Amino acid sequence: MEKQSKKFLEAAAKVEAKNYTIEEAIKLAKEVSFAKFDETVDLAFRLGVDPRHADQMIRGAIALPAGTGKEVKVCVITSGDKIKAAEEAGADFVGGDDIVAKIAGGWLEFDRVIASPDMMGKLGRIGRVLGPRGLMPNPKLGTVTPDVAKAVAEQKAGKVEYRTEKNGIIHVPIGKASFDDTKIRQNFDAIVTAIIKAKPSSSKGTYLKSLAISTTMGPGIKIDTLEASAIAGK
Repeated sequence: MEKQSKKFLEAAAKVEAKNYTIEEAIKLAKEVSFAKFDETVDLAFRLGVDPRHADQMIRGAIALPAGTGKEVKVCVITSGDKIKAAEEAGADFVGGDDIVAKIAGGWLEFDRVIASPDMMGKLGRIGRVLGPRGLMPNPKLGTVTPDVAKAVAEQKAGKVEYRTEKNGIIHVPIGKASFDDTKIRQNFDAIVTAIIKAKPSSSKGTYLKSLAISTTMGPGIKIDTLEASAIAGK
């Protein structure tokens, strides 16, 4: 534990107490990554919203142009010919009542759940299992859809979900430390644009209060919010 702490302190010492340009921050985040595994690159937004108010709760999903670098196990709950469509699209687990029963029994060996609208009535019994884990299918996130094949393809390609947490914070992954700078920048631009454009009309004052990038084990690196906000206007 001490060894890891020492490495973190060494990495943190390379980060100045200033706002970096986007390109500088991406390069530095990769430079100070020290774990032996391929760390995830994350963004942390602090927004001028109050998530206690429903109209200021920001939630959505976006397919990152360069993917996430993570293998996502997708479970599809559907029926009829959609079962074959989901399987052909690459879903890891596909079924109907049998899948619902397995989940009700505690089975959770998947990262995303997609359901066709005709199965929503049967998901009530597993809502208490999926809901707290952020796995409950949601039409707003594209995980309740008649086109299950398309939804599977999007999840496999690197679709990420985001939502405001307490104090207006949003955490979202944008790739791996092994990605080249261009891929991380593509994903950065995509997610920043989506979140900036999601600003609720009831949000007053500064919307993007702060933005930082980090790897799983690395220190946070602050990014110039004016430069980041300008991306959405391009």
